[in-house]
Amino acid sequence: MIKNIAIFASGEGTNAQTIIDYFKTSNQVKIALVVSNKSTANVLNRAKNNNIDTLIIDKHSFTETNEVIDVLKKANINLIVLAGFLWMIPENLIKAFPNKIVNIHPALLPKFGGKGMYGMNVHKAVIEAKEKESGISIHFVNEKYDEGKIISQHKCEVSETDTPENLAQKIQQLEHEHFPKVIENIL
Repeated sequence: MIKNIAIFASGEGTNAQTIIDYFKTSNQVKIALVVSNKSTANVLNRAKNNNIDTLIIDKHSFTETNEVIDVLKKANINLIVLAGFLWMIPENLIKAFPNKIVNIHPALLPKFGGKGMYGMNVHKAVIEAKEKESGISIHFVNEKYDEGKIISQHKCEVSETDTPENLAQKIQQLEHEHFPKVIENIL
């Protein structure tokens, strides 16, 4: 039986593209839907270029109704993958897909997590704290930002000469290398 994934993303979609490419030839896993909260997000173009259905959501329908849940259930979604999706996941969606929503965070949780800790904000905080290592955390999503059960973490060294920009490149390499494999293992 084919497992269907919905990818939620708010921006460029490089992690989404890596996941799409990874499963492109799979006969067991299908990227069935890409969901975004921004109509101008490049991830939507990536989806269209790969013949993947898209859904653009607004805050009200996402947080106050079951419209998104209904679409996900109609698409027989087995796993929701957050790949740079910046909104908090509402409780009704978490309850509808228990332990079926995964997120990737660009730091070693529980450090450098929580509201506002995404993208360059995280990398700047890691550098300012003079951390010797950083990495990625792949975790299940619960009702609080970045506090769900950790599935796996992968590390990289932070040197004294690293800038937030080149740390971001190291982190992105880890994301692209590990996220699709972890998703495959979950499924």
